[in-house]
Amino acid sequence: MITAKDNETVKHAVKLVKSASYRKSCGLFTAEGVRVCRDGVLSGFSPELFVYTPRSEEKYPEDFAAVAERSKRLCEVSNDIFTRISDTKSPQGFFCVFNMLDKQKFPYRINKRGNYLACERIQDPSNLGTILRTAEALGIDGVILSGDCCDMYSPKVVRGSMGAVFRMPELSVDDFTAFIAKLSADGVETYASTPRGAQPVTEVSFDGGVMLIGNEGSGLKAETIDACTKRVMIPMKGRAESLNASAAAAMLMWEMMR
Repeated sequence: MITAKDNETVKHAVKLVKSASYRKSCGLFTAEGVRVCRDGVLSGFSPELFVYTPRSEEKYPEDFAAVAERSKRLCEVSNDIFTRISDTKSPQGFFCVFNMLDKQKFPYRINKRGNYLACERIQDPSNLGTILRTAEALGIDGVILSGDCCDMYSPKVVRGSMGAVFRMPELSVDDFTAFIAKLSADGVETYASTPRGAQPVTEVSFDGGVMLIGNEGSGLKAETIDACTKRVMIPMKGRAESLNASAAAAMLMWEMMR
């Protein structure tokens, strides 16, 4: 039982939660909550560290056994220490540290008949987590992220994805516009979501391609829009000028997949 806040394991866990650069340097990320930790294990990943409280072991015995069996190291902590580590308002007492996922299986050459989502400069971790969760639910084949999106391994992204972060094929691209231009040149349909000079997405017949969603405030860059083969928009009847990025992405993916 760890009760000291200056314990090295505790300090390590806190830094992983708070610092994207520390996560990257260690090659590790965290998952918190019964469902997310369990989903990580059920998706075939073994936690490097499983931190838990005595109460969580008693309250969730089956989930505890499943996660503990696959974990390389177990660490029991007091409620006070877990609260210090936790990134949630109502901690459940489950906290896992995983190795960053191997995304090399994502095909660099996109299948022209496949359905993909590409995100440029998404900054809100909650939006990105929801986008990954929705993409998995709708059967999207993979998600492409620009290098200046928020950290996919942020605790809020991992938690918001509800386990999709473990399963959704993902590719991070530094020169996003050039990557999209290359796809377009290779004959892949690329759809820029923009309100300017665009066709209503409800009128488009999809047969595979890449749907692009942009930054929460400014949308896609002009040069990225120009690199796409087509422009689409979501018809809006009300007085609202825009939609939340994750809501817009959900509607666009739905139209793409139906």
